[in-house]
Amino acid sequence: MKKISISAVSYTNTKPFIYGLQQTDFLQKIDLSLDNPTDCAQKLIDNKVDIGLIPVAAILSLKEWHIVSDYCIGAVGAVNSVFIFSNCEIHAVKTLQLDPQSRSSNNLAKVLLKNFWKTKDVTMISDAGDYGASKDANTAFVQIGDRTFGKSKRYPFVYDLADEWKKFTGLPFVFAAWISNKPITDRFIEEFNRALKYGLDHRDELLKELPERPDFDLADYLMHKLDFDLTEQKKTALYLFLDYVRDLQ
Repeated sequence: MKKISISAVSYTNTKPFIYGLQQTDFLQKIDLSLDNPTDCAQKLIDNKVDIGLIPVAAILSLKEWHIVSDYCIGAVGAVNSVFIFSNCEIHAVKTLQLDPQSRSSNNLAKVLLKNFWKTKDVTMISDAGDYGASKDANTAFVQIGDRTFGKSKRYPFVYDLADEWKKFTGLPFVFAAWISNKPITDRFIEEFNRALKYGLDHRDELLKELPERPDFDLADYLMHKLDFDLTEQKKTALYLFLDYVRDLQ
């Protein structure tokens, strides 16, 4: 019988999920690959995997999609790993460099610029040659994941995008959700949820295996900043965000 193929993001924020999948018998029932967010989404779009922990904006590129888990990568306020780092105050930004590894966070930045900060005439650059290093006074850049750890004090202006979304909408945010491109059986979903929950319930053990960072509090990040339950309020936020992304077109 063909195994269900799953692509998951390889960042620290997904390590509780990966821990649960790898420490339980459920691993024998799946083909698991670890990818960056953009590749994870593309594999699902191209039908190279059955399930992906994909950036939610990528949902709009799927012909068919189903939420297949009670869990997600989300935040109820500041998440401390999804930022706009800027050389100037947000309303003075003229150029925004987009993160080449991101889809949802780039779109979240665009949504906030248009609807919350109401900035105008901002040039978006997808493949900046000086990504993250521009000295131009009116340039900012989106960056997500482990590459942001310890960077928040290095820039004069720092915007945590989950926190800014909360200010804008009053809602939490979902960065990535477990999505399938075809129907998945209820039995598989139940077993999948149990494996993911195992990882979340054993974050203390996971933290002992992770290298310590003097510039970033991993325990606070995994235990408090990230919020993994895909609640009804988070689903409301997800659908609202997709509406805003459609409006960007």
